[in-house]
Amino acid sequence: MTLGPADVDAYFARIGWTGPVAADRATLDAIAAHHPAAIPFENLDPYLDRPVDLAPEALMAKLVHGGRGGYCFEQNGLLRRVLEAIGFAVTPLSGRVVWNMDPETVTARTHMVLRVDLPDGPVLIDSGFGSAVPTGALDLIPDIEQPTPHEPFRFVRNGEEWRAQIRIGSEWRTTYRFDLSPQQEIDYLVANWYTSTHPSSHFRHGLTLARPLAGRRISLRGNELALRALDGPSERRDLTDAEEIAAVIEGDFGIRIPDRPALLARLRASLADAR
Repeated sequence: MTLGPADVDAYFARIGWTGPVAADRATLDAIAAHHPAAIPFENLDPYLDRPVDLAPEALMAKLVHGGRGGYCFEQNGLLRRVLEAIGFAVTPLSGRVVWNMDPETVTARTHMVLRVDLPDGPVLIDSGFGSAVPTGALDLIPDIEQPTPHEPFRFVRNGEEWRAQIRIGSEWRTTYRFDLSPQQEIDYLVANWYTSTHPSSHFRHGLTLARPLAGRRISLRGNELALRALDGPSERRDLTDAEEIAAVIEGDFGIRIPDRPALLARLRASLADAR
């Protein structure tokens, strides 16, 4: 499925962008800032044992028209089609996530990211990396600190491997490792199947939600709600009731819960196990 003008218009209405749209850097930066704020990162479907469909029409129905968010294969899968419909030259890539790990850890290629070729050189755009999503398009140039509306980012290169890094305070932290090998649709279908169905996938066992807002980021891991202001420390609190968690998902993250009774039952069981 190729997205048509009405699909692209619906996408921009969903992310709240009413400015000019063209195959240029200004449009990319607008998308990078607005998309993750309007379409949060969330894993409700794997958590509730629901299938994750990467077909373009399913992504439009869920993320654009359904009041939902998603994880990287959904977020960047949708974004890829939007960018191509606008006229960008897009190469889909994949990465090995090492966020909150030893950066040398060998993980599977379970992150989707997009390279976009512009007249001034290639950039990366990534609307699907949760609590460390970059809110600006990033020049694919090593060893240069690049500002975004949130934290600065940079790339470090070692031979054919690149590392995406975010600066938290004074510390540079690696989010994922990647190379520039183009990926095929089947690569994402296999990785998505693993991520959404394998018993060891962390998306099956706990909630993971994130949303960047003006001057801050909010995230929910399990029952822990965190707010990180860009100019101050994080605030964290544990949510102790399933209804409270559901209210935060609907209110703070703006997500339409797909099966509220099933979510409440799962949350109550998880909270009871944690006591």
